[in-house]
Amino acid sequence: MREYANAYHPTSGVSDYPFAPMDWSERAARRKAREEGLELSAYHLEVIRVLQAYFFSHEREGVDIRDLHTALHETFQKKGGIRYLYVLFPLGPVVQGCRLAGLPVPLGVPRPSFGSIQ
Repeated sequence: MREYANAYHPTSGVSDYPFAPMDWSERAARRKAREEGLELSAYHLEVIRVLQAYFFSHEREGVDIRDLHTALHETFQKKGGIRYLYVLFPLGPVVQGCRLAGLPVPLGVPRPSFGSIQ
């Protein structure tokens, strides 16, 4: 079970991210994003907060990829849903979003190394 910063376990530096993993920082996320060709905006950080909160609230039963995908679509539906999220995270809102949020990629997400050899 991961440790999270929250109201009952405050951590300096992540007050804007109450459900962030203990070892996560916005600075590290920005650095990682730049390595992936992204400049994090307030819109990206909003998605990161939603992902962290979702993982925190589903920690006991585990995160199901389909449920997460649906939750993201519904949360951001007024902005365009999954299409909007792919504009923000071109490598995938779940894979890239989780990586930048300091979260494990949920089971069931295809790994880029899977596939056929040509």
